[in-house]
Amino acid sequence: MRRSWDTIRAEAADFARKWEGVGYEKGETQPFYCGFFDLFGVPVRKVAAFEVYVEKLGNESGYIDLFWPGTLLVKQKSMGRSLDEAEIQAYDYLHGLKESEYPRYILLSDFQNFELHDLEYGEKFTFGLKDLPDNIEHFGFIIGVERRKFRDQDDVNIEASKLIGKLYDALAANGYNGHDLERFLVRLVFCLFADNTGIFQPKDIFLDYLEQTEEDGSDVGMRISKIFETLNLPEDKRPKRLDDNLAQFPHVNGDLFREPLHRTPDFDGDMRRRLLEACSFNWSRISPAIFGSLFQSVMDPKKRRATGAHYTTERNIMKVIEPLFLDSLRAELTQARALKTAKSRNKRLTALHDKLASLKFFDPACGSGNFLIVAYREIRQLEIEVLHEIHAERLDRFKGLSEIPIRTLTKVDVDQFYGLEIGAFAARIAETAMWMMDHIMNVRLSLEFGQAYARIPLQKSPHIHSTDALESDWEKVLPASQCSYVLGNPPFSGSKAQTASQRAQVQGIAGQNGNGGTLDYVAAWFILAGLYAAKGGASIGFVATNSITQGEQVAQLWPILHNRCGLEISFAHRTFAWGSDARGKAHVHVVIVGLDVAQNAPKDRKLFTYRDINGDPDVSSHSAISPYLADASGLSNPHIVVRESREALNGLPDLQIGSKPIDGGYFILDRQERDQLLVNEPEADDYLFRYYGAEDFVNDNERWIIDLIDAEPGDLRNMKEIRKIVELVRSYRKGDIPAKGTQKMTKPTGSAREMVDTPTLYHVHRRPAEPFLAVPETNSENRSYLPIGWLTPPAVPSNSIRFILGEDSALFGLLVSRMHMSWLKRVGGQLKSSYRYGIRMVYNTFPVPEKSYRTARIEKLANDVLAAREAHPDNSLADLYDPAFMPADLQRAHKSLDRAVDRLYREAPFSDDAERADFLLELYEARMEPLIARPKPKRRRR
Repeated sequence: MRRSWDTIRAEAADFARKWEGVGYEKGETQPFYCGFFDLFGVPVRKVAAFEVYVEKLGNESGYIDLFWPGTLLVKQKSMGRSLDEAEIQAYDYLHGLKESEYPRYILLSDFQNFELHDLEYGEKFTFGLKDLPDNIEHFGFIIGVERRKFRDQDDVNIEASKLIGKLYDALAANGYNGHDLERFLVRLVFCLFADNTGIFQPKDIFLDYLEQTEEDGSDVGMRISKIFETLNLPEDKRPKRLDDNLAQFPHVNGDLFREPLHRTPDFDGDMRRRLLEACSFNWSRISPAIFGSLFQSVMDPKKRRATGAHYTTERNIMKVIEPLFLDSLRAELTQARALKTAKSRNKRLTALHDKLASLKFFDPACGSGNFLIVAYREIRQLEIEVLHEIHAERLDRFKGLSEIPIRTLTKVDVDQFYGLEIGAFAARIAETAMWMMDHIMNVRLSLEFGQAYARIPLQKSPHIHSTDALESDWEKVLPASQCSYVLGNPPFSGSKAQTASQRAQVQGIAGQNGNGGTLDYVAAWFILAGLYAAKGGASIGFVATNSITQGEQVAQLWPILHNRCGLEISFAHRTFAWGSDARGKAHVHVVIVGLDVAQNAPKDRKLFTYRDINGDPDVSSHSAISPYLADASGLSNPHIVVRESREALNGLPDLQIGSKPIDGGYFILDRQERDQLLVNEPEADDYLFRYYGAEDFVNDNERWIIDLIDAEPGDLRNMKEIRKIVELVRSYRKGDIPAKGTQKMTKPTGSAREMVDTPTLYHVHRRPAEPFLAVPETNSENRSYLPIGWLTPPAVPSNSIRFILGEDSALFGLLVSRMHMSWLKRVGGQLKSSYRYGIRMVYNTFPVPEKSYRTARIEKLANDVLAAREAHPDNSLADLYDPAFMPADLQRAHKSLDRAVDRLYREAPFSDDAERADFLLELYEARMEPLIARPKPKRRRR
């Protein structure tokens, strides 16, 4: 079983102390690295060898101190010797290695210092032996956990998007909008691109033609219309007396310029200047994936939110398509290259080329085509590499391939790509961008083989349909039996943000028949894609809101995907922060999930985990991945899901939700507001109570709430300031004023409207009369423990606090343990990246141990935790449970409690939280089986 990082760090500290001041290359290298690899639970001789002979350049030879083929090369020096010399020697050894043996990492060391070189990313990590525990994760590759980076877009794409966005704003402000504006922009950007990339010959003829227009812009619209008209006409059908400047433009076809615009835009001098600014930009450097950013930049923000549209960077697109298909295709190319005979090598390469030409890609929510565009680019690039291998000898001999027309060699084309998009404008953008990418790749092919090649006029087209994917028959777009991959970034709308029609679509597709269900909009695409893949075996790779892998949605969605569709997770990216290259970019937390029908699912399944949600992931391999995006290799049933329960299944006391005033914040006061109210209205003191939301409780923030449930009418009439606040609450509930401290008006909810006539009351009122255990609704993902504790009357908990009445040390000990925290991490929902503590999903379903947790030892250890907290009275719970600054005495108290709670479940210790969560899931399933099997009693008719 893989060792936990906590264990590895602790033993790394012992290792560093043992080897401090020691280090002779000849006699101590082998025991040093035997001990080093033992930190990870990996015997060094299982994977690597010492003193490996290698021939260097110049008929010289040498011995690699430690060599792990394909992974690690170590050059060791005695203590105090220069690592610069070691670096030169190590890199010399690379020349004597086979391609298949080439390591990703080089490690240089003099026992007291380390330099780890990551050859794939060109990074170097330098640190001393004493700092090894803090840097041990750089060696995660020893246990199969490697840092992996994904490419991002060039900033030039963002600049180009801004230029078009400015032009759009100017045109729209001048009254030019709707379908004509959308068509105009698509054609314009194609012309800007064509002017810089060789589609238009000679270069810059579009710019030159527009520079001849009047400075006041009066003839710009007419001249652009003439260009569009010319581009749609074949050379043999053009007017004989066509202006020579227009005659230079080629026939483009492909439906791009076929439809006439109903109106031609009117330009003024400022708009002309913006247009020429865009024309002067170097469009040869942009990726056609800019069209996604362009589309989002020019969409109406309200419309964007309503459709759930979020656009991705190329870096994030690569996170989907690399594990979905690129990694395996690249591996096939590597295997073909390694074959020894030219005949077998070319046979394998030709088969791979035919395979590339046969693949079909389908994005059922393609937007402006970003995923299809980048996927097409990568497949074309792979084709170029395959062709280069097949024709390598002739390329070397002739420095080109002039004897074979390259148009007869390339087989991959845009008609292998299919998409559905509800917006007509976006669909046309996707189609046009695919042609742009086709041209870029044709230019790249031309450079590689020494021939000029362009597919103008356009012959083939991508299959982009403007339709609602949830109301369409995907089989009519592309038969499932022909589809290779379903991929993309479907709309993200959460269950509460959906329109009534969207919610009905999701419930109908999920088979919920309009009853309940909190599935996000994206779930509908997962289900339809699953049913589609079940017919033909296509692999799926979707970006999604992380909520579909958390909380109550797991039990609603994943049994459908597993049981109805027969799907299993083949790879996944755990929660990371979404990035968009558009103006007004989205701020969401997402996951990526790859799915295959069970018989096609790989044995080695990749799980990408983000230590920093804005950074690069670590990748690990597993035999199974659960719907919670966790390693399920040790579970007898990797598809276990936890279903929310209205009642506690574990016999624990009731956990309640705090007060929910629905007051727009007018009853809630900070310290300054409270003091001022008491100056003006001293009698109000009887109705002011300390108020605790989750943030207040954890951070010791001071807020107060006005609680009038016990106020007599006469008392209220005599308190002028209180009456003013009550009227503000009434106005808020009616929808006449915004919430306190905001300017934004919101439509009142049904609950608010029902309470207009009782403005002194809360929607939910909780003011406990005895001490209560407070559990914050949200908890930072960085904390190892829940920051829970007691509050005493007359405190008022808000609805972001869950609470249990009474003082129960043993229950506190159980809930504050790592065992309970591991359950929250695995099955709880998340708000952005913070853990969300749900009563029905987390508390009511938590499997308590068979042995009673109400023991004297648990109570003592729980009280030790409380005592350790009290030893730091000037610190908030947020301070005490910050993982970087948690006091040592508090850590010790928690670890002692953790061990005791763990032993209530089993005698053998748990290695980490993941193993705890796996154990609890198995326990949950075992306890739920009798409940599921128990027949429901028949209801008698009255």
